[in-house]
Amino acid sequence: MPSVVALHNPKLFTLAQAVEARAALRRDGKQLVLTNGVFDLLHTGHLSYLQQARTRGDALFIALNSDRSVQQLKGPLRPVQGEAERAFALAALACVDGVVVFAGQRLAGEIRALQPDVYAKAGDYTLEKLNPEEREALQAVGARIEFLPFLPGFSTTGLIARIQAAGEV
Repeated sequence: MPSVVALHNPKLFTLAQAVEARAALRRDGKQLVLTNGVFDLLHTGHLSYLQQARTRGDALFIALNSDRSVQQLKGPLRPVQGEAERAFALAALACVDGVVVFAGQRLAGEIRALQPDVYAKAGDYTLEKLNPEEREALQAVGARIEFLPFLPGFSTTGLIARIQAAGEV
């Protein structure tokens, strides 16, 4: 899903740039929080979660699923918005300090490269639900895993269904 316009996004990093920014945070004695996801249509649940995640450290980086990985995870009709647009929307949030698009379905390599102090996931996850490879990478880098309160009733799938229903009225 290529972007129709070129979006200026200074918070969108390559992995190498994110690693450099991470190193600067560490030199300054600051803690990095990492989270990940699709973030296809930002909704209240996402916003609440990201604001909470940011309070767990000094900077929040988001590992954003690439368009291809979203299609593999969610099917051929997703994402609704391309990765450039999703990254732009996330970067516009004051609580987000950096966004890195990752191509795979799992981000163990990105975890090992970024070495976050904290890894945040929404409360609908548990330690058992985390991908074992990602959990192992988090343990290897010494990241604290935090599950943040989940706001029930907010989901991208539900939002898409409501939009579709509204279009039929």
